[in-house]
Amino acid sequence: MAFFSNGAPRRAGTAPVPADSSTAVLDSAHVGDIVGALGTIRQHDTAEGRSRRQRFRMLLAVIGPGLIVMVGDNDAGGMATYAQAGQNYGMALMWTLVLLIPVLYVNQEMVVRLGAVAGVGHARLIFARFGKFWGAFSVGDLFIVNALTIVTEFIGVSMALGYFGLPRWVSVPVAAVLLFAVVAGGSFRRWERFLFTLIAINVMMFPLAFMVHPSASATVRGLLPSFPGGLNSTLLLIIVAIVGTTVAPWQLFFQQSNIVDKRITPRWIRYERVDLWVGIVVVMIGAVAIMAAAAFGLGPADRGAFSDAGAVAHGLSAHLGSTVGALFAILLLDASLIGANAVGLATTYTLGDTLGKRHSLHWKMSEAPAFYIGYALLLAAAAAVAFSPDHVLGLLTQGVQALAGVLLPSATVFLVLLCNDRAVLGPWVNTTRQNIVAGIIVWALVLLSLALTAATFFPHLSTASLELGFGAGAAIGLLGGVCLAVTRQRGERRGIERTAAELGGLDPDQVEELDSTPLSRQERRSILAADRDAWRTPALETLERPNFSPLRMAGMIALRGYLALAVILVAVKIVQQIGG
Repeated sequence: MAFFSNGAPRRAGTAPVPADSSTAVLDSAHVGDIVGALGTIRQHDTAEGRSRRQRFRMLLAVIGPGLIVMVGDNDAGGMATYAQAGQNYGMALMWTLVLLIPVLYVNQEMVVRLGAVAGVGHARLIFARFGKFWGAFSVGDLFIVNALTIVTEFIGVSMALGYFGLPRWVSVPVAAVLLFAVVAGGSFRRWERFLFTLIAINVMMFPLAFMVHPSASATVRGLLPSFPGGLNSTLLLIIVAIVGTTVAPWQLFFQQSNIVDKRITPRWIRYERVDLWVGIVVVMIGAVAIMAAAAFGLGPADRGAFSDAGAVAHGLSAHLGSTVGALFAILLLDASLIGANAVGLATTYTLGDTLGKRHSLHWKMSEAPAFYIGYALLLAAAAAVAFSPDHVLGLLTQGVQALAGVLLPSATVFLVLLCNDRAVLGPWVNTTRQNIVAGIIVWALVLLSLALTAATFFPHLSTASLELGFGAGAAIGLLGGVCLAVTRQRGERRGIERTAAELGGLDPDQVEELDSTPLSRQERRSILAADRDAWRTPALETLERPNFSPLRMAGMIALRGYLALAVILVAVKIVQQIGG
């Protein structure tokens, strides 16, 4: 796979500089000053000795990838899914959003570290560390789901502008041209400022939520886990769709590549974590507002009769006036444009990683033609599919979110493996606590996917049977966690014994004692901070590829096989709904 490191300087402060051949960074556009929408940080600047005002300005310069990836969650599919949950179940499923907050942070914080430390995209790391076989599976999943997701964004555009009387044959092509024009400018700062402008429109969610007159008691009750109507395949499908639209696989690829493209390095990881939390707060407020708009703004006759987000806008207009409907339509248009932009870039970033082509918003079209042509073709194909019949497009929107939820465990497994790869992350590898939390998240996603599969295949399963299955699955997960902890402890002990032998046959206990030399907490923090700020992933081709144990290989193959079956069953469920 041929990669690149050439590039000539173009403008002071924004020009790429030659990539360091001793690190994993390969595109020269990914090295240089941080040039954000709200400020600039020079390549060798640090936060040390800065005033509080100066550190705040640095934070503003860094903010972007985390905020954009989170707000991109509330895209057309997200708005449709939250509106469906609100229209069909009121606020009874709001608890799912609360449970997803730690999932969002844990998953995206791991890609923050990978992007800043490695300096390459998620796909590049998977191919380099796990080989072409697993890389093709991971990237193949992403391309399929992303292409369908962009279709849903154009569906959102046509529904939103259709509310104002603009026909689809005008709205969809105009949106596609606008999205391409923004990306093709050859300026990262200009692109980020455009996205920030779209994000600012989200402030309209506050008057929307206020104008539907929400019930405080009903909203608070929604924080308590419940299964309205009992656990069944229909309810599980909407729960999986909420998971899939809130924590989608494309987010992992987009944020890591966007961090690399913005030239964020390890010394700014703390600032990027703040950026991520800002995005999480915004996305949660937005999700609750959309769910509340459908739950309280529509009448009892609309309960259980969700069709699509466009119908919600018209329903709000009929019940509460044209202003409320227009607000919902404007937010739907805004969400669709942000989502199409972010998902499209996630795909073309990944394509550049996979094919070894330039893939940076710092390059002009003439300097990175494959990057921009790929983006244009993706938009054109998705726009063409968006002209399918309306009833098919409505169900496709929900189905894509469910597919994303089903495939998320596989993406998270690769993420956790990479974040435990010391050759890649060095002192930034996951701690034991982070691995425990990540393991719980992965297993919970697998159990949810299993429940959907079982309820689809056996539609008459009772709620009690599904709850029993969740309990058994939790017990199996706990037992597996204990086994993994014991295995890891034994592996560490074997490593100490090998070190003792290499040092001339020392007592392993002596080596372990030396390794645990007592230091104060402040001393440990100082040493770790200095080590972390200076660490960058070495050139990937110089690293020995990790070997899968037979047990891990069997587990990965089993997970892949099961997820393939789950995807088929989700497709079957959607086809059944299309056929009535």
